[in-house]
Amino acid sequence: MSVVERTPHEPGAKPSAAPLEAPASSPASPPRGLKLKPLLSLMPYLRRYRGRALAALGALLVAALATLMVPFALRQMIDFGFSQQGIGLIDSYFIAMLAVAGVLSVASAIRYYLVITLGERIVADLRSDLFTHLTKLSVAYFDQTKTGEILSRLTADTTQIKSAVGASVSIALRNLVLFVGAVSMMVITSPRLSFFVLIVIPVIVLPLYGFGRAIRERGRIAQDTLADASAYAGELINGMRTLQAFTNEGLARGRFAAAVERAFVAAKSTTGARAALTAIAIFLVFGSVVIVLWIGAQDVIAGTITPGRLSQFVLYAIFASSGLGQLSEVWGELSQASGAAERLFEIMGVKPEIAPPPQPLPLPEPARGEVIFENVRFAYPSRPETPVLDGVSLHIRPGEKIAIVGPSGAGKSTIFHLILRFYDPTTGTIKFDGVPIVDADPYALRRHIALVPQDTVIFAASVADNIAFGRPGADAAEVLRAADLAQASEFINRLPQTFDTSVGERGIMLSGGQRQRIAIARAILRNAPLLLLDEATSSLDAESETLVQAALERLMSNRTTLVIAHRLATVLSCDRILVMEQGRIVEQGTHEGLVAAGGLYARLAKLQFRNG
Repeated sequence: MSVVERTPHEPGAKPSAAPLEAPASSPASPPRGLKLKPLLSLMPYLRRYRGRALAALGALLVAALATLMVPFALRQMIDFGFSQQGIGLIDSYFIAMLAVAGVLSVASAIRYYLVITLGERIVADLRSDLFTHLTKLSVAYFDQTKTGEILSRLTADTTQIKSAVGASVSIALRNLVLFVGAVSMMVITSPRLSFFVLIVIPVIVLPLYGFGRAIRERGRIAQDTLADASAYAGELINGMRTLQAFTNEGLARGRFAAAVERAFVAAKSTTGARAALTAIAIFLVFGSVVIVLWIGAQDVIAGTITPGRLSQFVLYAIFASSGLGQLSEVWGELSQASGAAERLFEIMGVKPEIAPPPQPLPLPEPARGEVIFENVRFAYPSRPETPVLDGVSLHIRPGEKIAIVGPSGAGKSTIFHLILRFYDPTTGTIKFDGVPIVDADPYALRRHIALVPQDTVIFAASVADNIAFGRPGADAAEVLRAADLAQASEFINRLPQTFDTSVGERGIMLSGGQRQRIAIARAILRNAPLLLLDEATSSLDAESETLVQAALERLMSNRTTLVIAHRLATVLSCDRILVMEQGRIVEQGTHEGLVAAGGLYARLAKLQFRNG
């Protein structure tokens, strides 16, 4: 039996309410009125490419003007082309219309290319900025936020925005220009008929307003529900071996199917609202055209308007109604994109709880690795009512090797989390080389620390890349030397492509001991003055432990080392042993002295020897 076990109260894996429990969909946001305001948050991205945006707008205006020229040419042909005097000009009218069609096609192609590539560029920048922002957020944020939900926002929500920023906005602007231009030409062509058209516009616009709000809220619910389903799927995939070992495939399938069904129902509700909006808008638009056409026919019979002028007016009315009808469809898409943008910028608006002070104090160079805790108390933000450290004071001198032991929940790993400044203490002060770490830049602090965690993180990359993660930019010789010192080269050289072998997601192609040795090689390569070993030999067999222990001895030389002890071989080589219980340091001393004292450490050591 090991001396200590990892505390369940310290964040490592995110706790869940019940295993295999599919998350319920997020509650609907309260109605806050129709808002496209979140899309305005994209304006800084649009301004980066204002030249391309202006060129697209220019192409859009040219295409719209070319479209508006068609009814005028048709009127000339009907009223004059078929008269005795105009027969000779009819070919010219058709040539002019072909020229207009050519201009329209070229301008539309340019608009499409510029707008779509602009949307792709903006969303690529948005995704990059969002990921950059995520890397700056404090660990506490990820303790309380599902990974699947974050990934959904990074992928599904940005795709929704790409559709809006690209095609939807382009179509909306095109139809808006076409609508305004057509209405203006309608008024010029026939003020009387225009009056009948304009009085029905409010009847058309009001449903857009009402349904747009419903679509936006339902779209947000659909995206939230999809994020919940994605989060659940991510948990199942990461735990597939456990899932299959307990033969719970049927249970997982049923609960995931329920989560997907909730997402489908939410999406169907959104689509239904958009379909209803489209049907109402099209009926109102084209119904008004039919009524106006009937009135115009009466005017032609009465001789108050020519057939060509009526044809021109009707075409403009069709352009206006078509533009307004397509605006209704695009409005729904923009409303959905607005909900997606709101979700994205909610994350962008989260401020990291751990951030550099306005004027950070510099750390001494070269760093010594001295650590001081002064009456530190701490509770995790997710459990503020449960103190984890209660008045801890300690002084770790440069080059000193300290072991921390104690039962589960004693607060051992929390010591590491606070040194790395993943969290700030509730009260008390922590200093690194004499500088309070709250006054230093966290990035500068962490550059002086190397960590070997118990739960080793291995990335889906090559062995060499995983080792070089300890110090990006290290050359191949340095990576090889780190692997040699960690006793990892022996198994690496047996891999199919040696150091270039891909180890799979989370290092699934490696054994636990092999992953641990790569983590140790990563820490060796970092060459930091302060080394944190969180049960660094916990996954090793006896032979590997002997090899790695020798590597750790070399790694610990001439640097400050804190060890959360798992086996006594590591404890025996340390200068001091700190014994923790219920968030306090209850004993400290050497192995021999603590065993002789007969306290908690002696009882833990006796248990290990008895079961070893």
